[in-house]
Amino acid sequence: MLDLVLPFVIMLILIVAEAFVLQYIKKVTVNWSDIIFNLNSGHLMLWLFRGLELVCYHFFYTHFSFNLFIHVPIILTWIFTLLAWDFGFYWEHRLHHKIPLLWAIHMVHHQGEHFNLSLAIRNSWYSSLTSIPFFALLAIAGVPTPIFIAVSIFHYSIQFFNHNAVTPQLGILEKILVTPTHHKVHHLKDYYYANHNFSGSFIFWDKFFGTFETTPVDKTITYGSHGIMSQNPFWASMLPFMALFNIPYSPSLSRYRLPHGLLVSGGLFLFGLVLSYVYDYGYGYHNVTMTQYLLFGCLVLGSIALGGMAEGKHWGIVSWFVLCWLIPLFFAIFWQWPPFYWLLFAGLMTIHGSITYVMWLIGKYHAN
Repeated sequence: MLDLVLPFVIMLILIVAEAFVLQYIKKVTVNWSDIIFNLNSGHLMLWLFRGLELVCYHFFYTHFSFNLFIHVPIILTWIFTLLAWDFGFYWEHRLHHKIPLLWAIHMVHHQGEHFNLSLAIRNSWYSSLTSIPFFALLAIAGVPTPIFIAVSIFHYSIQFFNHNAVTPQLGILEKILVTPTHHKVHHLKDYYYANHNFSGSFIFWDKFFGTFETTPVDKTITYGSHGIMSQNPFWASMLPFMALFNIPYSPSLSRYRLPHGLLVSGGLFLFGLVLSYVYDYGYGYHNVTMTQYLLFGCLVLGSIALGGMAEGKHWGIVSWFVLCWLIPLFFAIFWQWPPFYWLLFAGLMTIHGSITYVMWLIGKYHAN
């Protein structure tokens, strides 16, 4: 499963490298808590639902395909898929801004108030599910699953790049591709600009359908939308739906704040465990064992506990401490000690959870 893990490792390295460039070379204040939330926002549930998206795609391809590309040269199939995928993404993205139920999912991505690479992976838990009906059309047409997956990775890589904060304008490529210059416009807090530049990789869709807009020169540049509702990935994904259906919610406030260094390191250790899970299980839809269910549940709860800690919630700190000790015990009981990479990140989390809990107790003692 190294081919699945390696892109995530490269992505993580680029996110951290860009943050250091912004903070220490460009002298821009970096909100590390925001970066950790972006990493933590949906990486595990999103991974699960991304796998479901591919399972559904392959199901449609094997059972309902018209096989239109059987006698088409393979190069033409690739070119068609490259363009058709991006065309479908344009309309998926545009409809996410127009249909309230879809916007309740997509708005999590737009709540980020800092434009950088980590924003690219800030998503609702459910964002991959909404892609299924749009891309199922390619499966029905007969685009083979491996080609669809390869083209998807290509486009998602471009979209990841489009969120970086250090690339200057790219000359002639600005007329063809979606660049950071174009995509920054889409993330502006101004409602008018946020409803333009929907394209994923090729900017000509916006120009053809009349939704292209350039960077404003007479406005203060601020990013975000509707405010950040929660640093907890569960609530961040659920609160937009609660607001849509007028379900009341009153967030509780806490004065305790975890030092940024502990929050960042905890997020990275947890992400290391998630990568270990991906490496061992892939999308994990076949021959799933109870051990795998329990491990996945621990990682999801760890993600939620980390979000609680980011908000200074006492339950988040206690839950994190319990999970940081529970996961190594889980390995000892069910796996009789697993490969080295599991032990490395589990051990780091155990140390981290203990330090965090002790610091919280000390802070609580002095507060009293």
